[in-house]
Amino acid sequence: MAADDPEVLIRKAKQDELVLERLLGDQDVDDDTLGFHAQQAAEKLLKAAMAIRGLDYPRTHDLGALIDMLAKGGMTLPEDLVDIDLLTPFGTIFRYDEVVERAGRDRQQWLGWIRSLRSLVTAMKR
Repeated sequence: MAADDPEVLIRKAKQDELVLERLLGDQDVDDDTLGFHAQQAAEKLLKAAMAIRGLDYPRTHDLGALIDMLAKGGMTLPEDLVDIDLLTPFGTIFRYDEVVERAGRDRQQWLGWIRSLRSLVTAMKR
């Protein structure tokens, strides 16, 4: 897939981030839904980073694959984002299947990852 406009991807990621921010503390909203928005924000931001670097990317929800492609293109993520690919199942498996195990989920960490990744990507535009 050809590189999309990074500005559009960043704006769309911000919308997913806002959903995450606003619903983070609402226990009536399940992890599946919040995790999906966190995954979508991360996916769009990684694709924006690739677009900024002039890299093409496939249609995929696999954050690990996107991170690997970025690394091959000369960009590695900082240490605080090393586990962001744990969000991948929320855009794939958990989107349609029930999440059985909920222990150990840290919604606040998801938001921190997204904020950190957005800061990194927006700094790349300068």
